[in-house]
Amino acid sequence: MQDHPLATDSPDCKESKGSSIQVIDRMMNLIDALASHSEPITLKQLAQDTQLHPSTAHRILGALIAQGFVERTDSSCYRLGIRLLELGNLVKSRISVREVAMPAMLRLHAFTGESVNLGMRSGDEIVYVERTSSGRSAVRVVHIVGARAPLHTTATGKLFLAEDNANEVRAYVERTGLPSATTSSITSLAALEQELAKVRSAHLAYDMEEVENGVRCIAAAIRDDQGKLVAGLSLSTPVERFNSDWASIVKATAAEISRSLGYVA
Repeated sequence: MQDHPLATDSPDCKESKGSSIQVIDRMMNLIDALASHSEPITLKQLAQDTQLHPSTAHRILGALIAQGFVERTDSSCYRLGIRLLELGNLVKSRISVREVAMPAMLRLHAFTGESVNLGMRSGDEIVYVERTSSGRSAVRVVHIVGARAPLHTTATGKLFLAEDNANEVRAYVERTGLPSATTSSITSLAALEQELAKVRSAHLAYDMEEVENGVRCIAAAIRDDQGKLVAGLSLSTPVERFNSDWASIVKATAAEISRSLGYVA
């Protein structure tokens, strides 16, 4: 039986594929080298950084310049081109915090067996936009998708308040009056300022039965590529299963999600 002409690659085809992959590798090495320098650099420096022959680097740079990925300055140096910024903004616009966070949330849920929540700020409230449910306890956890709660009563809300300056925190207190949900809720400016100082120091926030009696929560910040706080990752548990040792795991999981959003600590 005669083989179909596309069934196997000919030696020439395999060589062509190998050459193409090699060129792509060299292109990416050049882009990485340019990204590692804050200022435009010379062809000689690029060749040294990538261990490419100057003529090879020059040829590939020419193709990158033609596509807008690299720019050549008047002094014959090279820098990254505007096309990369355009593509970066396109990728950023398509990133959903919820989609990026969910795999890590599910892993945290599987490890702890407890409810994991994703919350975002909406004015003076936290809105829970995603959640994994533990189903292990009859204790009702208020952090259901779409639920809202005042910033000062929730662990995630405290993360956002901790980003505010003193005047903004005072304005929040004046606007809301710090309504209490339980006897553990913070109800004074002095207590809130003291709590926020702890949040800033630990890079963690806690809700110790301040939203609902019998439920405690640990939260850590999720940041985007600009370092902006965009969401809070929280772990909610009944009091009898609360484990303070999980704080480091919550923080590590939030950091993992932040890195996926482009954040560099």
